[in-house]
Amino acid sequence: MSRVILTTESGADIPTDLAKKHNIQIVSMHVIMDDIDHLDGSFPVTDLYDYYERTKKTPSTTATNPNEYTAFFEKIRSEQPDSIIVHIGYTSKASSSFQSAVLAAEDFENIYLIDALNVSGGLAAIVLYAADLLEKEPDIAVERLVAAIEAAVPRTHFSFMPSGLEFLRAGGRVSNAAYLGASLLKIKPTIELIDGKLVSTKKYRGKMSRVVVDFFDDYLKAYAIDDKKLYLIHSLGLEEEIMTQMENYAKEKGFQDVTWVQTGGVITSHGGPGAFGIAGIEKTGNDE
Repeated sequence: MSRVILTTESGADIPTDLAKKHNIQIVSMHVIMDDIDHLDGSFPVTDLYDYYERTKKTPSTTATNPNEYTAFFEKIRSEQPDSIIVHIGYTSKASSSFQSAVLAAEDFENIYLIDALNVSGGLAAIVLYAADLLEKEPDIAVERLVAAIEAAVPRTHFSFMPSGLEFLRAGGRVSNAAYLGASLLKIKPTIELIDGKLVSTKKYRGKMSRVVVDFFDDYLKAYAIDDKKLYLIHSLGLEEEIMTQMENYAKEKGFQDVTWVQTGGVITSHGGPGAFGIAGIEKTGNDE
């Protein structure tokens, strides 16, 4: 068994079965509702929707703090004293969680920290890329593993499209005027991770079942994604028909392995129900 333990935050939204398969250790971020701090993953995502319906407010989110990271790393070391920890973190440009990991790691040896400059399915893509490398080569030198992960960071692209703007408006991310105009015109914005920052980019107009296809096509035009693996992201509430439609469409486009990632509490607090996203890693010159 590899001595390397991969770690990340709950904001990576890594499917439970894949985290278990690859022994990926996950530390929780936080979601605040009614002034009560909840650990991300400790409650059903539907609680977020119930909170919004009751208060017309979106939950707030907070980062994992240094003390939590210290306890997290200590637990791993107590169970596996000879382990090497490679932590692949939530973008430092949208959360202080990575800096908390940096502070905590000062008290430990053999911990490598990588800022993934990504969130949700984009972060999951990088962590699972690292897991695949470890599975193929369990005895890989940690320096070579870290270099490979760091090289994948700028090649990883995550874009998502909320189904509506209610949560973005309630969270103060769009104005009431913009919300009303977009609702009347059925405009759906896209949000991308660019240099680690969440940036609103292209806007689409029409029904979700139609615009997701245009969104997907534009994503593939922008990025030469490796067709061996693609991640499709959804928040609870995306119609099953759209999920089936887009999975089939991805396979028609030649993607060999299509994995669904459901957003957890942190990401859903910002994007709301029924969102759709895409994440993948671009080919290198060595890929066929």
